[in-house]
Parts: sequence; structure tokens; C-alpha cells
Amino acid sequence: MPAATDVPAVPDYQSGFGNHFTSEALPGAVARLQNSPQRHPLGLYAEQLSGTAFTVPRSEARRTWMYRILPSAAHGRFELLKRQLRGQEDGPADPNRLRWRPLPMPSESVDLLDGLVAMARTAPAAQAEGVTVYLYAANRSMDRAFFDADGEWLLVPQQGRLRIITELGVLEAAPWQIVLLPRGLKFRIELPDGSARGYLCENHGSPLRLPDLGPIGSNGLASPRDFLAPCAWFEDCQQPMQLVQKFMGQLWATELDHSPFDVVGWHGNLVPYLYDLRRFNTLGTVSFDHPDPSIFTVLTSPGSVTGQANVDFVIFPPRWMVAEHTFRPPWFHRNLMNEFMGLIEGVYDAKADGFLPGGASLHNRMSAHGPDNATVQVAMAAHLQPHKIDGTLAFMFETGQVLRPTGEALQCPQRQMDYDRCWEGMARTFKPEAAS
Repeated sequence: MPAATDVPAVPDYQSGFGNHFTSEALPGAVARLQNSPQRHPLGLYAEQLSGTAFTVPRSEARRTWMYRILPSAAHGRFELLKRQLRGQEDGPADPNRLRWRPLPMPSESVDLLDGLVAMARTAPAAQAEGVTVYLYAANRSMDRAFFDADGEWLLVPQQGRLRIITELGVLEAAPWQIVLLPRGLKFRIELPDGSARGYLCENHGSPLRLPDLGPIGSNGLASPRDFLAPCAWFEDCQQPMQLVQKFMGQLWATELDHSPFDVVGWHGNLVPYLYDLRRFNTLGTVSFDHPDPSIFTVLTSPGSVTGQANVDFVIFPPRWMVAEHTFRPPWFHRNLMNEFMGLIEGVYDAKADGFLPGGASLHNRMSAHGPDNATVQVAMAAHLQPHKIDGTLAFMFETGQVLRPTGEALQCPQRQMDYDRCWEGMARTFKPEAAS
């Protein structure tokens, strides 16, 4: 039988976002003709993981049947952990623009769970909508298992690879890739490079899905076939392992006498995904003006107001700029939506300085923002020829609800207290004599 050290060096994947997959690590692991047989031929237990209510429309239903060595119910009492996540307390509501430098790598031994820092949240985890945004910095692989009862995880690595062992199989993600982990799915995260840093959006609302394309048509943006789900893999290990869950914002733990990654086969559509952002088919203007950032949406979680997302995941990848007679950087604007931005690599085309890879910014609703002064001066004077923005990848978690910064985020040494200065000294170019 596979042991805990047998995690595949190169994971196997199957492709397609929203598919109903079937995967077996051993022949006959998935029950035929029914979901829950009286006696499984391999002596496995049938167990369903439901990510949505039983009675939602079929198109919205997310669930997976697992066939495992021991049922998840085989555990003792969960106890509240002494060490909780950083950033538990909300800071005061603040309309100011905020920006942070990257988190440093920890000086002590820290796994990804202890390396999370909550930066902002729209609401407590008890609410059925909203998001919490974290930064992470870690230097040790997890030797415990974890699941989140409060929401699904969207992981955005910025530095260092993540090898993620889940109940349904193994994924490995590097910078320029993302991982989507469903609510309730157990996993542990190893660090093949010894350390890692990045971003996490914990989505408490409707599961993330591909956005509708509307007038774009049937192709473009993120293609369903480029999302990769794991193939079944299991470990039959009867050694103690701690299982941690996040429930109502707090961490609880119990001790297992076996590995929770003992699913020998499974079928369903509630699955983790890996996606390479380099496969995003970027669309943009070929005439004039800068398009709305919504044209760069990779995944969306619908909100209660039609057309206003609970959260959108938007990227700003390498692309050609060809618009004529146009101020090409993102325009100055005030927005109903609330924007938490991060940078994976390079320089963001609206900020010439100060916005660093691994850093972050927060612009809440109706907060005036846009390109900094240095970028404006270059853009207004530029001779407009076709130009490729390359070697850069920025992204945004955009939500219809205000992102309230945590006390930890407001007080941490990485906060750039002089962020507003990037708009100082904006030149007056008004020419009333040019009026016709």
C-alpha cells in the first residue's frame, strides 16, 4: 500500500472546469450503478462531500462521492487551538487608500497555516456572502491536515511552489498559477522549495465559477479545458495526524489515528483545480480607450445583486497595447466595487514605483485612485505605437462589499504610510484658451 512518503513527484491531472469527474487509484474503487452500496467490494466506506445545499438547482449543485478506508466521522472531539490566525480583529472603518510592502519570510519555523495574515474582510465568516483576504509567508511544510468550513480557498502563489495533498489527489502550483480548494475539502501543503509567499482569498459566498462571456461569444478569457483537477491518490497510513478545521473564524483541532487522505476513488464535481494564468486569452481594445478591468476576469462568485460580484478574480497579464489617441494606463476612477490588488512579478502598468511583487493595495468604494504621477507624465507624452506589456502579472480581488482592513494590517510594519504621495505634484495642464 502507498505510504505517506509516496506522494507523486509529478501529479496526474484531468482537465475541464465544472466537469463531473470519476477517478480511481485502484480498479473498482468507485461504486457502480449506485453511490452507496450495502457492502463495497474493496471494503471502503462511501461518503459524500456537499459544497451546496441539496435543493439548489442542478446547475448549481456541487458534490463529490468519496470511497475511503475510514469515514471522516472517525475522529474525536475538536478543541480550540491556542494559536489562532493572525488578523482576527477588524480595524476601524477607514476610507483611505492603503498599500503594503511584501511580508518578510518568517524567522521561526512556520507552516502555511500559521503563516497566514488576514489583511481585510467584508464580513464575519458566519455570513453567507463575503470574502476574507490574506497574505501568507511560510518556511515549513505542513505535518497536519486542514479543512475550511468557512469558505473555499483561492491560492495565488507569488514566490515558491506549493504541493497540495488533498482527499481527491495531489496538485502542484508555482507562481503564475492558481489553486482553487473547495470548502470542506481536507488538504495539507508542502513547500518543495523550502519557503513560499503569496495571497489567499477565502470566499464565503457562492462557489467561484467561470464568468459568462456575453457579447464576447463562446471563446476567450479562461478556457474550461485549461483547468486541471487531480487524479485519485491515497495513503493507507495508521500513524497519528492532527486535523485542523477553521470554523466561524477560529481554528479547532482533533487527533486522528490514521491519514485523512485515504480516498481510493471518487466521482463528482466538487473538486480542487489548478490553472496556469499564462493560458488566459486576454482580450482588449484594438481601436481606442482602455477597457474596463472586468474584461480580465478569470473567476467570479456571483453576489446577491445582479451583475455585482461577491468577488471577482481579475488579472493584468502580459498583453499588447495598440489603442490610438488614448491614455493607455488604467484611467482615474472612483468605483462602487472594492479592490484588493497584488503583484506576482514585474511592474504594474499604473504604478511606476512602490508597488512591489508580494505587496498589496486596498482601494475601497468611491476611493479615488488611478495611475501615479510618474506614470501619467510618461503616458501623456508617449508616442503611441504598438507596445507589449511584458514580464509582469498583477491581479485583483474585487468585491461588491467594503473590505474592512484588520487591525494587524493597519499596524504592521509593511504598511506604506506615505502611499498618497504617489499622486502629489500632479501638473495643471488645463488650457481654457483652447476652448472652441
